[in-house]
Parts: sequence; C-alpha cells; structure tokens
Amino acid sequence: MPTFKLVVSDPKTGKATTYELKEQRAQMFVGLKIGDIVDASVIGIKGKIKITGGSDKAGFPMRSDISGGVKKYVLLTKGVGLRSVEKGEKRKKLVRGNVITDEIYQINAVLIE
Repeated sequence: MPTFKLVVSDPKTGKATTYELKEQRAQMFVGLKIGDIVDASVIGIKGKIKITGGSDKAGFPMRSDISGGVKKYVLLTKGVGLRSVEKGEKRKKLVRGNVITDEIYQINAVLIE
C-alpha cells in the first residue's frame, strides 16, 4: 500500500498544510496526473485541489511534460528539476514522469474552489 505526504497550499492565505495519506486515501491518488482536479473532502477540506507536482522517495521531481510514471534522463534548458543555468546551456537530468505511482513520496497541490 502506498503512503504519501500531501502538501496543500492555500493561495488566499499563503499557507501550506501537510497531510499524511495511508492505505485507502492514498490509493485514490495512484494513477492521477499533474493538473488533475480531485475532491478535497477525502482529506477533510472543503472544495477541490489541483495536483501541481511532487517528488519520489529519492527526491527526484515530477515534470508535467514527461508522460507516464517513469524515471528517465532528459535534456533540460529550464524549469522543474534544473537550477539556474547560463544562457544556451542544456543539462541532462534524471526526473520523474507526470503520473503518481507507488514510488512517489510527496504530492504538491493547490486549493481551488
């Protein structure tokens, strides 16, 4: 059974709250993608949440432009998983795909109404 840490940010207050999801509540997130909208009543919040990202157990970030739940090396110029680079520089980095699997440790989400 998967176990996730769900970090929900509230844009109105600017605060983030962490929830521990285990067993049944965690199972409903498996197979969802970045950008999917989920009813937040499962974790005890009114409204809906939108999945914005996450990271796996080794700390590799999820990217929305990589399909599936795979971990692969990609050539990056900017964005998630790459810190500042010089103009024109590209780097090959190991990142995780956009689907939540059992190997994901943290899920980032934003509260929408």
